[in-house]
Amino acid sequence: MTDRTGALSGVLIADFSRVLAAPYATMLLADLGAEVIKVERPGTGDDTRAWGPPHADGEAVYFRSVNRNKRSITLDLADPDDLAAAKALAARADVVVENFRPGTMARYGLGYEDLAAGNPGLVYCSISGFGSGAGAALPGYDLLLQAVGGLMSVTGPAPGEPTKVGVALVDVLTGLHAAVGILSALRHRDATGEGQLIEVSLLGSLLSSMVNQSANHVMAGVVPGILGNRHPSVAPYEVFQAADRPLVIAVGNDRQFAALTEALGLPELAVDERFTTNAQRVAHVAELAELLGERLRTRPADEWFELLTPLGVPCGPVNDLAEAFQLADRLGLAPRVPLGGLDVVRNPIGLTKTPPAYRQPPPKLGEHSDEIRGWLKDTD
Repeated sequence: MTDRTGALSGVLIADFSRVLAAPYATMLLADLGAEVIKVERPGTGDDTRAWGPPHADGEAVYFRSVNRNKRSITLDLADPDDLAAAKALAARADVVVENFRPGTMARYGLGYEDLAAGNPGLVYCSISGFGSGAGAALPGYDLLLQAVGGLMSVTGPAPGEPTKVGVALVDVLTGLHAAVGILSALRHRDATGEGQLIEVSLLGSLLSSMVNQSANHVMAGVVPGILGNRHPSVAPYEVFQAADRPLVIAVGNDRQFAALTEALGLPELAVDERFTTNAQRVAHVAELAELLGERLRTRPADEWFELLTPLGVPCGPVNDLAEAFQLADRLGLAPRVPLGGLDVVRNPIGLTKTPPAYRQPPPKLGEHSDEIRGWLKDTD
């Protein structure tokens, strides 16, 4: 419909998704040059349009956070004419993305088998909470997944106090997995001409993303519990209280531990038989934490950061989000970019030839309906 530049220039994505996991995936692909047409319900649109405060430029920030570089068309799939337009769009698309409950799209003739019959090169990504089998009817909300998927069982201040992560992390991880799947399927299509169905679930994405904790269970039969801010396999790797605020020490090897103890004026700990290896430090983590914590409480967090970082000891204060953005600015990461009169969060992928682009702000509901309908008629 319009000229695009970027690694995915020329790729048309019909985006039937809403909320977070799938819209995050399609935004990342749009940043990389794909043409994303967002199909929304008339009147209300994506649920997150109503998820405020806060608001910016009259729109819920939640919606704006994952919908830049997209065009919006409103279609009522229960209306025959709108359904025909949806099918025409899907027939021309390289990629269809949807996150309705399994079976919903098929009821409208928009399932993978229906669309692939006329568009065999179609890459079709279906995102669900619990898969398309026995869990198809279960609702896929991030907090629910954090609970039943085990993430809350290892997150919290102490045993018996399970705590959710401060963002919808399961949705974000699922969106990343979906984007990888779409890119892989496009690569296969480029080589063979064949499209395929991609299925990504929130539960599967979470279990994979819990990496060592999941592996501990699968390979060693361990059922991990809440460790607060400690690591189950590395020490010292936790939060300590400095004189003014919390400080993280993340020692990953014996050399770093020796440097830490020397800087703290506790060199004897590096040769103490309780702490000479990581396995021994993990076995005696409470004793070690008490000894280190007593010394770390004597100076402010920023002083420890300035002292320990040049010695190769990973450490840093627990920043709030404003401080985190300030750090990124100081390090030259430029985490903000201007778009439509407001700043947005930069896409973190750096590409030297085809970098992400920020072409247009998140669309108003149905902003491009007339334009897209006209284009569909012109290409019938």
